[in-house]
Amino acid sequence: MAAVTETDIHPDDAALRKVRRERVLAEMADEGIDILITGRESNARYVAGVPRLWLAGSRPFGPGCILVRETGAIHLVSTWDEGVPDDIPHENLHGITFNGANTLAWLQRIDGAATARTVATDGLMPSSAQLIETAFPSAELVDGEQMMRRVRRIKLPEEVTAIRTSVRLSEHSLAAAEAAFSIGITERQLTARFMEAMAEAGITTPTTQDVAWVTSRQHSWGRDARNNTVAPGDLVAFDAGLLCDGYYGEIGRTMSLGAAGAGAGLKQRWDELWDRLLAACRPGAAATDLLDAYDAVGVAPAPMPVARGLGLGNDLPLVTHALPRTSAAQTIEPGVVLALTGYLWQDGVGAVYGQEPVLVTESGPTLLSTNPFRDSRSSIK
Repeated sequence: MAAVTETDIHPDDAALRKVRRERVLAEMADEGIDILITGRESNARYVAGVPRLWLAGSRPFGPGCILVRETGAIHLVSTWDEGVPDDIPHENLHGITFNGANTLAWLQRIDGAATARTVATDGLMPSSAQLIETAFPSAELVDGEQMMRRVRRIKLPEEVTAIRTSVRLSEHSLAAAEAAFSIGITERQLTARFMEAMAEAGITTPTTQDVAWVTSRQHSWGRDARNNTVAPGDLVAFDAGLLCDGYYGEIGRTMSLGAAGAGAGLKQRWDELWDRLLAACRPGAAATDLLDAYDAVGVAPAPMPVARGLGLGNDLPLVTHALPRTSAAQTIEPGVVLALTGYLWQDGVGAVYGQEPVLVTESGPTLLSTNPFRDSRSSIK
């Protein structure tokens, strides 16, 4: 894949921006929301379609993007025009400030601020709650995060295309790490090969800093104290993911050299687990069926989510053994894109880890990866 040399920042595709915004405005109309305030980057990107600084982890809430239902106007915290589409005029851009009085002033200048009856926000702090109540004196303040989760849960066709692109780039970058896989190579060197290929393709944001790790033969979820170099018989997991145009693309693989005995047997059990997991990704199925797949194979619960939504961020559904089973009492719906995960550990051998991006369609699951684990060069040799 050729290196990308263009450095200009472009907004998301106009058609994608349009359909996402229309979906949010329709939900706002249904719920009687006059103004939506988003502070979470993924929600702001969904509404505005503007690439901004991507931050992992948590941060204080701030009104980063505001959508006015009556006019469709968007107000954005941005220090420059680069990457901002023409449908967001310059006067609707507001520079970053840590002064609450400045923030209050620009909120009050928004058309409809004084008369809005319902204002929704996807996050809040005590200080920002007072700020919003002052800026919108006639409005009731309500939760907008649940609405945004519903909106983002079912992927538009254009979003599926964007996720496919991110997955392709993840596979391309992983191939470079796989090509370097050998006895004596370190986890850091494998991670560096992945990130080098990713950067050459024009992507600078991985979804994790730990792309490769030698799975422990003594602990079901952890690392050995040794120098984390690949030794004969080690099972090495790859968590290959990156962020392209705002959308996550992730795959998981396991490789080994010299583990044809117990490792191959573990892989066979993983294949059985995977078949059950994939079969559970059907329209109308209960999300708890994914947890039942582990029970049916007789393996320990996975230490990471069994399934979670892929998209602009951590979308729904979230299915994990770590939460009460009632939290997984959801239904698998057509249009959901899942990061579907299989994980199987054996004492004295290590772990087999695999993850595939799965689109749930009316007719069943469809893999968005072109080179799934069973067919890829990532294998137990």
